[in-house]
Amino acid sequence: MESTLRQLAAYAAVARAASFTAAAAQLHVSQSSLSRAVADLERQLGAQLLERDTRNVRLTAAGVETLRIAEQIVNAHRSGMKELERFLLGESGTVAVATLPSVAAVLLPQVISAFRRQRPQVTMQIMDGLEQSVLGRVLSGDADFAITTGEPSGQLEHRPLVRDRFVAVLPQDHPLTGRPVVSWEDLAREPFLAVGRDSSVRRLTDAAFAQVDARAAPAAEAGNVATVGGLVAAGLGVSAMPALVLPLLGTGPVVHRPLVAPVVDRRLDIALRTRRPLPLAAQRFLETLEELRAQRCDLPPGVTWA
Repeated sequence: MESTLRQLAAYAAVARAASFTAAAAQLHVSQSSLSRAVADLERQLGAQLLERDTRNVRLTAAGVETLRIAEQIVNAHRSGMKELERFLLGESGTVAVATLPSVAAVLLPQVISAFRRQRPQVTMQIMDGLEQSVLGRVLSGDADFAITTGEPSGQLEHRPLVRDRFVAVLPQDHPLTGRPVVSWEDLAREPFLAVGRDSSVRRLTDAAFAQVDARAAPAAEAGNVATVGGLVAAGLGVSAMPALVLPLLGTGPVVHRPLVAPVVDRRLDIALRTRRPLPLAAQRFLETLEELRAQRCDLPPGVTWA
C-alpha cells in the first residue's frame, strides 16, 4: 500500500468533520481534490471507508479503524516536523562541551543557567578532563567545542574567553600569609606541592619557575587539585593555582595570595574545529556566552574576561 500523508490527512479531516465541504474549507483545498484523495485511499486500501449520501458522511467499520491509524500517522508527522523545526532553529538538540574541571564547576553553571532559561529543550553534555583529552574531544567530533588552555593549531581555531590569574596557595599558619603578595621565588624556597605533569596548571607553574630561574622540585605530586589542596591544608607545603581552581581545593583551611614577579595568567579559550560549522544549538550557546561577556557579568576574584 502506497497511501500518502496527504491522502491520510484528507481522509482524517473529512471523517472528523463528517463533511467534504467543511473539510475542504478547513484544509483550504477544493472539494473535488479532497474527494479524489479519499477515493484514491479507499482504492489503495481495497475497502470502503465512508458511506455518502447527498447530506451525510458516515464512517464504516473500516473507516473508524483507518481514522485511528491516520490520526496517529498525521499527528506523529506534525510532531516530528515541529521537533525538526526546533532543532533547525537551535531550540532543541544537545550541546556537547569539552572543558577543564574548574571551568565545568565554576564558570559554566551560570552560562548554562542563562542558556536553558531561553532554550529549556536543549540538553547539555559536559565532558570535563585535562587539556589534551579536552582538545582531543573536539578533534574527534565528540564535542562541539571546548573551553580550555592550549595553543591554536591548523585543526583548531581559538577565541580568547577569560584570563585566570595564578595565586599562591598556603597553609593557614604559614609565614607567607602575612604578606599582601607572594613572588614565585618565595614559593621556590618552600616545599612545593605540584599537580601532575599532564595538567595545564603544571605546565604553567613550571614555566613560571623557569622564568625566574628558580628550581622548584616538587616535594609531592598529585593528579587531582583537591588532593593538592588537602596536602597544603595539612601543612605539608605550598602550591600555586589559577583562581578558577580555588573552589575545587576542598574544605581544608588554606590561604591564597596574589602571585607576582611575574604575574601569570592562565588563558582560557573557546576552541573550535577549523572550517567546521557548528550545530545551531551550539551556536546559540556561544551567543549566550558572548552576551554574558558583553554585559561584563561577574566572575570569581582573580578571573577576568579576555
